[in-house]
Amino acid sequence: MLIRIVRMAFHEDKIVEFINIFEKNKRAIRNQPGCKHLELWQDKDQPNIFSTYSLWENEDFLNQYRNSETFGKVWPATKALFAEKPIANSHFQRYKLD
Repeated sequence: MLIRIVRMAFHEDKIVEFINIFEKNKRAIRNQPGCKHLELWQDKDQPNIFSTYSLWENEDFLNQYRNSETFGKVWPATKALFAEKPIANSHFQRYKLD
C-alpha cells in the first residue's frame, strides 16, 4: 500500500475555489484504478493549508492517475491557486497496529 500526502498552501482568497475543485472531482479521483482512499485535511491553525491523504495499491497506480485525464484537469486548476510550492511525500505502510 502506498500512502501519498500532498501539503498545499493556497492564497486565502482562493480557498473556496480550491474546495470547489476538490468537491467536483473527488469521486473521479477516488474511482481511479488502484485508489483505495482519499481524504482532504485542513490545517487546524493555518486555514489556507490543506493536505490530501490518499492510499494507492502501488506506485504504478499513482503514476497512472498522474497521467490521467482527471489529473490533467485537476492539477493545473489547483496549481494556479497555490501561495507556495506544494510538498508531496509517499510512504509505504510497513506495520499496522491492531
